[in-house]
Amino acid sequence: MNAPRHLRLGVNIDHVATIRNARGTFYPDPFRAALIAQEAGADGITAHLREDRRHITDADIARLSSELEIPFNFEMAATEEMLEIALRHKPHAVCLVPERREERTTEGGLDAAGLHNNLAHIVDRLGEAGCRVSLFIEADPRQIEAALRLKVPVVELHTGRYCEVDGEAQVAELRRITDMAALASKNGIEPHAGHGLTYDNVAPIAAIPHVVELNIGHFLIGEAIFLGLRESVAEMRRLIDIARGTA
Repeated sequence: MNAPRHLRLGVNIDHVATIRNARGTFYPDPFRAALIAQEAGADGITAHLREDRRHITDADIARLSSELEIPFNFEMAATEEMLEIALRHKPHAVCLVPERREERTTEGGLDAAGLHNNLAHIVDRLGEAGCRVSLFIEADPRQIEAALRLKVPVVELHTGRYCEVDGEAQVAELRRITDMAALASKNGIEPHAGHGLTYDNVAPIAAIPHVVELNIGHFLIGEAIFLGLRESVAEMRRLIDIARGTA
């Protein structure tokens, strides 16, 4: 599988909803944020409907699924409740992620190997509904093997540890992600990557030739406070295009 030169950028808008929900108002509107991100160069929009509805709500998912003109990637826990919601709205893509209510954010990849039997019917149902299914996993050969057994078309490699360390440890993490992206691609699985990426650390990940898409959210919403959302997304678009050699 040859990766396209253009690296897709998915913008996660969860934390626009976090700000909205802090006051219980209708603004800022995540859907408006999605439109601005699209104008600034985003190729897709991601949102995670958590079981406790701490940011994105069911109404947000309904609108994003039905009204966006660019692909919508619905992040969800592998539960029957979330499966029912996904099947109702049939978004372009569904990414299965681990979820613990006490965590502040997703703290690692889904153990697809250990949860195979729980995931299999969810993956099958989503695929039958026409959704592109992905697994948010660690860059580990055991998890790639599990993705192959589950017959998912996409994996998203967790970049959180890469973003948290530096020096030789970061070099080792980058090598691990690069190797697992190549392994996934060799086996017909489209590799994506995301979590914790910023202007300062995105270039080496964006330069991995097999990676097809990056999903970035919290940093971009944070930078939008100072720069504006359009400018925040446009700068990330510029940096990944430079890293990819398409600027």
